[in-house]
Amino acid sequence: MTLRHEAFLDHVKERGDYDTPQEAERAARVVLALLGAHLVGQVRAQLAARMPEDFALILLNPLQSAEPLSPERFVRATAAWIEGATEQTATWDVSAVLSTVADTAGDDLLGQILLQLPVGYDLLFGHPQPT
Repeated sequence: MTLRHEAFLDHVKERGDYDTPQEAERAARVVLALLGAHLVGQVRAQLAARMPEDFALILLNPLQSAEPLSPERFVRATAAWIEGATEQTATWDVSAVLSTVADTAGDDLLGQILLQLPVGYDLLFGHPQPT
């Protein structure tokens, strides 16, 4: 089931406590572009299929990443792409977007996503995994 653009952004806006939909959209675009660089093959395609179309396109045409970023570096990269962001606000941005992505993906697909990411992303998605 594909989530509508407005519904996806409403979730991000609520979780990120943003004042405007534009702030939520900016965070979503940056975080999804970075996430897309970390996912490959069927997993990325399946996630994109569940996303609103414009966000799916961002996932499928991501920013290039030379290497998988650790969760800390992922947050730092997000901060670098969002004007005026700090590591603290970027952590908030990443969590708001990725927790919404986790809900959109569902548990099975989220498990596959986490297998493609460095250790520690489960916390960014708001779904701590048992160790």
